[in-house]
Amino acid sequence: MFKFKIISKIVLLLFTVQCLARAQAPLVLQEGGKYFDRVIFVVFENTDYSKALKQPFFKQLANSGAHFSNFMAMTHPSQANYIGLTSGSLNNVKGDELVDLNVPNIVDLLEAKGLTWTVYAEDFPGHCFSGSQNADYVRKHNPFISYLNIQKNALRCANIHNANQFEQDAKRGILSNYIFYIPNLKNDGHDTNISFADKWYEEKFSMYLNEPLFMSKTILISTFDESGSFFGKNQIYTSIVGPDVKPGIYSDALNLYSLLKLVEDNWDLGNLGKKDASASPIPNIWN
Repeated sequence: MFKFKIISKIVLLLFTVQCLARAQAPLVLQEGGKYFDRVIFVVFENTDYSKALKQPFFKQLANSGAHFSNFMAMTHPSQANYIGLTSGSLNNVKGDELVDLNVPNIVDLLEAKGLTWTVYAEDFPGHCFSGSQNADYVRKHNPFISYLNIQKNALRCANIHNANQFEQDAKRGILSNYIFYIPNLKNDGHDTNISFADKWYEEKFSMYLNEPLFMSKTILISTFDESGSFFGKNQIYTSIVGPDVKPGIYSDALNLYSLLKLVEDNWDLGNLGKKDASASPIPNIWN
């Protein structure tokens, strides 16, 4: 009897270890893309192209990846550019007041292909919060909660997390195919300056960039919502880094719709039938 109990405990222990190993193992991304299996967007605020490029970390990203020297936002102020980046149209959004939009968006295309998506927003209080602000979180920088087919769908808006969840999901290896990381008003440079944002970005993301396992089949897209002035050509900094990206300066005339088009093309998502369909494509930046 004693021997049987010992054997039973050993079997139970081995079973527990196997279950834990399975629970902690990285999840396989849903579907491989042409160029990458995961994309991470990080969008910053209100900065001229030349000023962003002078910052140490943004300069490092530009030198180590694809850097676009003729890249534009679409309009002023901020919110409509976020909407365009994720729905292919400004959808008549002209200011930063709250909007509720019944329009197709990138989430519809991703889910139709069985791909996963997550939004990580700093200071977001959770629970499908649709208010204009909480601490240094502002809704105008989170386009996803303004789409009614996300805002009114509990399962979908549960994919919008406080950014604290990002580190936990990264450690567990369960990051989604499409990630939109939203810094708060301080860290995106809106209420501070580009130097502050640059230092925050390096402290937050450099460890991930230096981890080959994390970056495998992954690209990081760093961009801005608009330039620092309402006048002029609205030129913004944009770079893409990843192990499969060919470093270089690309002078093609591009805009934020081009980034949406890149996501659509990578996974053969089709398009939203708006400005994304006719946008200039990201050039061949791949090794």
